[in-house]
Amino acid sequence: MTIRSLLIANRGEIAVRINRAAKALGMRTVQVYSQADASSLAVRLADEAIEIGPPAARKSYLNIDAVMAAARAAKVDAVHPGYGFLSENAEFADAVAAAGIAFVGPSAEAIRLLGDKVAARRVAAEAGVPTVPGSDGRVADVGEAREIAARIGFPLMIKAAAGGGGRGIRVVRSAGELAAAVPQAIAEARASFGDGGLYMEAFIENARHIEVQVLGDGKSVVHLFERECSLQRRRQKVWEEAPAAALPPEMREALCASAVRLASAVGYRGAGTMEYLYDPARKAFYFIEMNTRIQVEHPVTEMITGVDLVREMLTIAGGAALSMTQDDIRCDGHAIEVRINAEDPARNFLPSPGPVDRFEVPHGDGIRFDTGFDAGSRVPPYYDSLVGKLIVRGASRAEAIARLAAALKETEIGPIATTLALHRALAEVPDVLSGEVSTQWLETWLAESPPGL
Repeated sequence: MTIRSLLIANRGEIAVRINRAAKALGMRTVQVYSQADASSLAVRLADEAIEIGPPAARKSYLNIDAVMAAARAAKVDAVHPGYGFLSENAEFADAVAAAGIAFVGPSAEAIRLLGDKVAARRVAAEAGVPTVPGSDGRVADVGEAREIAARIGFPLMIKAAAGGGGRGIRVVRSAGELAAAVPQAIAEARASFGDGGLYMEAFIENARHIEVQVLGDGKSVVHLFERECSLQRRRQKVWEEAPAAALPPEMREALCASAVRLASAVGYRGAGTMEYLYDPARKAFYFIEMNTRIQVEHPVTEMITGVDLVREMLTIAGGAALSMTQDDIRCDGHAIEVRINAEDPARNFLPSPGPVDRFEVPHGDGIRFDTGFDAGSRVPPYYDSLVGKLIVRGASRAEAIARLAAALKETEIGPIATTLALHRALAEVPDVLSGEVSTQWLETWLAESPPGL
């Protein structure tokens, strides 16, 4: 089919990103919005905008009936869910397909299979992709948790089977903590995801977080190399780069090949990301989960490959085959993305919604700024605190960091508090400059840093 009109079922910077990619392909764009986003940049850019409810996400962006009513009213050919909200909701993908509308992403079956962390581990094992030692299925109770702990040892992680975005995870370091942690984790998972299912994994100390970008058309799959997302706070990524800073060439090849193998095993369609933990001490990698959607950090992959991932998603959803083979894809240079959030580092990263009167972002060779805001906008208190993403590219990692540091000095967003100070500081820290970090590094560094950095 040819996609002539597209409904964007998201908000903020990803909605703006999708809007621009769709218009470049000649598509009419329809933006849904909550009452809190009535004057947003995404709404202003779209050809048509439809209000779907009050500010609360569950009554607007998470309301399948409201989104589908908008899609039918606008008579669109396709729906792009972006990331977060309904992007990995199989029920939503089913509803879109049942309405005779193309879902820009994988099938509902693939979302169900790979969105459940336990099922995804099973598929990975069948595809010969290594997984972190852990439970073979869902953990039923404390008794079963004790048996698994005796097998894999401490420390370990209890994770929500339906979790995502770093939520629903608890680290347990002793048998004494386990009895209390399991029922608490079940309650937390049920409250956050509507599913109290858990599984358990060994906790790898000093691990690095590596992920591989894949694209598939349902028949063929290619990878677009890897990204490193080890700089995290509360398991939320704050700094991402591509390629990974310290991955041996043979490990990169094996990692990317495993991602293609796993995506091929399920006939994957669209953009997706395989996430791994890399243990530098053992020179081993382990699959942890797949995100069946576009990622926040996708721009760093676009910067080093020259591939427009959102454009590819749209053409694939329209029925086209992949526009490239693996041999066509090259990794050129190094790219870094930092997430600028409306949070106050001086007040333990307290959210800082409010008006944006000052909005000055850098421009120039090798610099990109993705955002859903501009001067005169207002960051609402109801959603993710992301204000924008500063992305830079250099011929080398050192050049990319130098360009990032310069670009950060040119960036001014206010009067709301943002995490700009955090990134300006990180761009000068020796461990970051050398790439000697892990998923635990940032929180340790923050605990030792002065308030406000």
